Amino acid sequence: DEDTSAPYQAEVEEGLGAAVAILVDTSGSMKDEAPGDSRPKAVVAREALEAMFDATEAFVAKRPEFAVKVGIYNFSSDASTVLPMRTFDRVAVRDALARLPRPGGGTAIGEAMRAARPDLYRAGVFRKYLLVVTDGENTSGRSPEYVAREIFQKSEHGVQIYFVAFDTSADRFSFLKDVQGDVIGAHSGPELRKALDEIYQGRILAEASTLGEREPESR
Repeated sequence: DEDTSAPYQAEVEEGLGAAVAILVDTSGSMKDEAPGDSRPKAVVAREALEAMFDATEAFVAKRPEFAVKVGIYNFSSDASTVLPMRTFDRVAVRDALARLPRPGGGTAIGEAMRAARPDLYRAGVFRKYLLVVTDGENTSGRSPEYVAREIFQKSEHGVQIYFVAFDTSADRFSFLKDVQGDVIGAHSGPELRKALDEIYQGRILAEASTLGEREPESR
């Protein structure tokens, strides 16, 4: 079992950068049509994530000294790793998004958060983020609320947790406010893009990079 009781320990020297674990819902309901769109929610979500990663490419080109690491995970009745945490590589990310399994099964949000956690801890950068895209409530395994609180405490607030509630009520995830995280609701494909953009560019990349400038040597 992966260090469930171990305290948060950065296993590597941590440098300037951001590690982002992207958790994508592939439960059965993602087969349904997206509101205002004839395509399944899974397809619309994948497109929105593609657009989000286009922004990373531009960011990395401008800030070559700033490490952006990305891991991609999916969850239905259980969780699996699609792309292990690694330095951002557009081709690897595009391949991983294309490899997301077809929707089916339940929704193990909490288990997916637990599965991604060790990769974040080992990423070797100061700023760590969990970004969850889901269209439903947790149906199997530990609750996301339980896992969010556990991560918040054990990482000593070192992991920032963001959810995008796609075609589902954001109120389900209001507990995120208690762990200094946030949730944004997105009803349609365009709103999903906007929400991902706001969290990813507006917060994760903006925050992580300004933090780096303020604290060049905090060790």
